[in-house]
Amino acid sequence: MEFIGITGGVGAGKSAILAYLSQNYKCKIVMADDLAKELMEPGHQCYDDLLDALVREGFIASSMEILDGDDYLDRSKMSEIVFASEKGRMLVNSIVHPAVKDWIVADVAAAREEGALDYYFFEAALLLECEYEKICDEIWYIFTTQDNRRARLKSSRGYSDERVDEIFASQLDEKVFRMKSDFVIDNNRSLDYTFEQIDKRLTDRGDL
Repeated sequence: MEFIGITGGVGAGKSAILAYLSQNYKCKIVMADDLAKELMEPGHQCYDDLLDALVREGFIASSMEILDGDDYLDRSKMSEIVFASEKGRMLVNSIVHPAVKDWIVADVAAAREEGALDYYFFEAALLLECEYEKICDEIWYIFTTQDNRRARLKSSRGYSDERVDEIFASQLDEKVFRMKSDFVIDNNRSLDYTFEQIDKRLTDRGDL
């Protein structure tokens, strides 16, 4: 089983690619954002560590300030209290990102032990920032031009040009993605063209 990390800028078209992989290959797909949300729910160590840190660092006086009636983290309150500052974002990331990586490492090991899959795909926007290239067998970068990404974000999410510019400015330069990736998927044309590249990559394993 190969462990492959997939990354790309916002609006690169990752969803369609992940859906294709899921439908056409014997694989497991995990998305970092979904996993992080799960680990931040009651019953997980990450949830407890996060609440303890927020109280310890003075962001909240008690956990009740940031929980809803079912003891789940209230996302709107998190945004108001924590994500309003760079210090808050860094604190959350310092707890959540390692928890995600620990979970992924353990789950990949379990999947390899079970031996039922050919591929394990992990999608994350911050794949390189969190140094997943050190533990993945391959890193795939989905390349889509900024013009195409901008059009997608404005059409599908209703983002303004100013919002898109902020997103682009916060992400790694394309040169960094290319330098640290083993495979670049050109996702600027038809989906058929995109899928052909993927099929060739996964079929011609002897060329790697």
